[in-house]
Amino acid sequence: MDNTGYTTLNRQAGLLRSMSSVAQNIANLGTTGYRAEGVIFSEHVVDLGTREEALAMANANVRNSDLTQGALTMTNGTFDVAIEGEGFFLVATPDGDRLTRAGAFTPSPEGILVAPDGAALLDAAGGPIFVPPDAQSIAIGADGTMSADGQLVAQIGLWGPENPLKMLRAEGVRFEPGGAPVPLESGRMLQGFLESSNVDPVSELARMIEVQRAYELGQTFLDREDERIRSTIRTVGE
Repeated sequence: MDNTGYTTLNRQAGLLRSMSSVAQNIANLGTTGYRAEGVIFSEHVVDLGTREEALAMANANVRNSDLTQGALTMTNGTFDVAIEGEGFFLVATPDGDRLTRAGAFTPSPEGILVAPDGAALLDAAGGPIFVPPDAQSIAIGADGTMSADGQLVAQIGLWGPENPLKMLRAEGVRFEPGGAPVPLESGRMLQGFLESSNVDPVSELARMIEVQRAYELGQTFLDREDERIRSTIRTVGE
């Protein structure tokens, strides 16, 4: 295969990764706190080590997450909390602490405030949050302070990555901080709300069509190039 074929194959691989991210976004249109993802195409030049010109190749190995605010939906749930502005919740998982915007929590049988899969929500000091089992009313302030029957019991932490460029998407709606998470004060918490996915369905469908057409064009080129090579071999063989 010549250099043109290798370049096209490299491009096709990137388009497949892009289509995978589109499918992931569409599948999570209704997922609370989901952040849309994409891939970043980058170009590098390969030195062929001969008299031929250098070969430019495109990669799409970097996954990029869109951190813009999603729509807020009122649920009136006591332990449903949405973040308005910057910041993340910090939850403790078996694989380490994770940042997330998914704010649907509930008290565990032990009284610890947890996510649906049991990951403990952490307070401003990085510890689990205990909810008094006999509390008649729970109030959560804009700064994350939680009161039970008028008595302060905890403050939900608002966190961010030390370096946003090192934050990596982990499982589902969670991110690895890429280092020690840092406390933030710029965001605002709203009790009884959840943040929806920030995926724009119209944009994703348009992107899906665009990527699919680009892939089909690349495949058509490879098919024609394959036929050209086969025809040349047949001609030479005669």
